[in-house]
Amino acid sequence: MRLRLVLLVLATTSLVLTAFLLPLALLIRTFAADRAVAGAVAQAQSLTPVVATVSGNTLTLAVDQLNAASPDQPVTVFLPDGATVGARAQASAGVRLARSGRSITAQVPGGLEVLVSVQGLPGDATASGSGLGGTAVIRVFVPDSVLRHGVVRAWLLLAAVGLGLLALSALVADRLARSLVRPLADLAGASDRLAEGDLTARAEPAGPREVQRVGTALNGLAVRMGELLAREREYSADLSHRLRTPLTALRIDAEGIADPESRDRIGEGVDAVEGAVNEIIRELRRPAREGVWVTCDAAAVVDERASFWSALAEEQQRPMTVRTAPGPLPVRVGSEDLAAAVDVLLDNVFAHTPDGTAFALELVARPAGGARLSVDDAGPGLSGRTAVHRGVSGEGSTGLGLDIARRTAACSGGALTVGSGTLGGARVTLELGPPLEPKYRRGRRRHRAASRSTRGS
Repeated sequence: MRLRLVLLVLATTSLVLTAFLLPLALLIRTFAADRAVAGAVAQAQSLTPVVATVSGNTLTLAVDQLNAASPDQPVTVFLPDGATVGARAQASAGVRLARSGRSITAQVPGGLEVLVSVQGLPGDATASGSGLGGTAVIRVFVPDSVLRHGVVRAWLLLAAVGLGLLALSALVADRLARSLVRPLADLAGASDRLAEGDLTARAEPAGPREVQRVGTALNGLAVRMGELLAREREYSADLSHRLRTPLTALRIDAEGIADPESRDRIGEGVDAVEGAVNEIIRELRRPAREGVWVTCDAAAVVDERASFWSALAEEQQRPMTVRTAPGPLPVRVGSEDLAAAVDVLLDNVFAHTPDGTAFALELVARPAGGARLSVDDAGPGLSGRTAVHRGVSGEGSTGLGLDIARRTAACSGGALTVGSGTLGGARVTLELGPPLEPKYRRGRRRHRAASRSTRGS
């Protein structure tokens, strides 16, 4: 935008300078020619009294002195008897016309000739017989070099002035564009930080009044988003907290069961549900900014969850294969979220395949960074079109499991795909992106470096 503004000002200034300097350049050329012609006319008129009053050697001496003083404008006098005095020249059509008593300026090859007629000289009698019919013609030749004298230098001076004005306009336009672009860049940086989840990001209203209004509106939007998010977190946390009351009652009822095995089994289930509720409350109570740019070692998390599920796999006689790349494998997701996603994928295997069905868990590093987690099973498979849609399930479940894993992958910059695996059943692949440094931090460093260079200049 800054470059476009500068180019716009340069284009406008160029049009204005062209409209002003081009006529001025033509005027300078015309003025130089008129000045040279006026000088030649004055030179010829100064010789007129001499031609009218003297003759012979005196006239020749006067003309030679004039030519010596102005060698670039030679003077020739055509006398009535056909003789010439001064510089050698041929009698042109203009000279013949001037003998009729007219003073004219004629265009000839190489320049102009200024012709001044001097009448009443003796020597060339008219047909009537009077002795006062002679007409002499004073010719001053003005070459093209004299007609254009100083024009090129004046044009170069005009061109220099034009270039100087263009440079000045570019400098002024760059300063003005910077005053417009810098507040917009700050607004864009604040918007990027808000898009990345940093609800503390604020724009500093600066620049023109319209840009300041946009900055103020963006700050108000950020405040409102924070308030709404905080309110939703509180509502969700309160709802989860209310579940503790029926869980407590359920725990009391379980403790009253006489069968120790049933009591322990139900108690473990209640403990698991209570732990999940507590985890939800901790997650919702976490500040909005915390965990925006989290990371964890995917290899460690997958190994830990595979070890946890291996006991159930052994109990149900499910052949379980675990292949994990040597860690660490940093990914852009928290350890708790990744563990929940792994649990979802493995729970689907146990819930939707019969006992004894083999499955495999594989974790490899991606070439571009991050990791790829795949879960294969030898079961009947899943519908790739509906299995990852939130609330959609073909097995009578809530349909939220794979959607949780999908959102975990999406938040890390990856994706979840469902297809057929090598074991003959379903294959669910979780692409996890690598950790990234926040964009606005890089932008801040560039902004500080640009500010230091500006101050230094």
